[in-house]
Amino acid sequence: MSETQDYSTYSAAEPPLNLRADCEQCFGLCCAALPFAVSADFAMDKAAGQPCHNLQADFRCGIHTRLRETGFRGCTVYDCFGAGQQVSSVTYGGVNWHQAPDTASQMFEVFPVMRQLHELLWYLTEALGWPAAGPIHHALADMLKKTEQLTMLTPESLLELNVGAHRGEVNELLLRASELTREAVRRNLKQTPKRQKNYGRGADLIGAKLKGADLRCVSLRGAYLIAADLSGADLRAADLIGADFRDTNICGADLSSSLFLTQFQINAAKGNAATKLPARLTAPTHWLD
Repeated sequence: MSETQDYSTYSAAEPPLNLRADCEQCFGLCCAALPFAVSADFAMDKAAGQPCHNLQADFRCGIHTRLRETGFRGCTVYDCFGAGQQVSSVTYGGVNWHQAPDTASQMFEVFPVMRQLHELLWYLTEALGWPAAGPIHHALADMLKKTEQLTMLTPESLLELNVGAHRGEVNELLLRASELTREAVRRNLKQTPKRQKNYGRGADLIGAKLKGADLRCVSLRGAYLIAADLSGADLRAADLIGADFRDTNICGADLSSSLFLTQFQINAAKGNAATKLPARLTAPTHWLD
């Protein structure tokens, strides 16, 4: 495949630091607020609001360097998009749930709400970097500002917030940005993609054999790609928002300009040194294991 193909209509904006997890500035919220069940990803059951027994008094994980070996693979996949430090440092002003035990249960409920808002901020920031989405840049910027304002609400207001309704508003803009960008890329391609299957939202592609597939500009929004073989596939300008990448083989795949790809998805997949990722994402260390 030619390396001179034009993807100039795509350029993801670098997300600000507040959308990247900073565990040093967090009160171990993902380790306390979220539930998990014994499985291939977790070695034990834990209820929501129950601190993991590996969480230390300084809010650091006692087995951080051995998570995968000790049965906590899920912890190495999770990403909060910076919601942890926002709740810890801003929403609660740096007062942790050890210092104020009466805030613990509320703080643990606020965290998942903030995580959803920060995920939306990640997507909106990315879409604002796409020149082809220019016709709706103003609307995207307004929605970004509105979402940022929501992250500054009080704990009580955050818990009353209808996040689902807000997500629906944001999704309409993200879908339009995706359509504009993918259509622009299609027009600019010097070699047009071969006739491609039309994948509907939430497509069941569990275990699918898509090795080396030309998936440029396709929509895989919400697709179940669990354990699918996408090795060597071309996913440039493919819309991957919400796609389930658990154990997906992306060794040698080109995701360098995939749309709405997150670190959370990359962490869940199986890749290697030949996997091409967007500059804003990093290859997880466990890919080298």
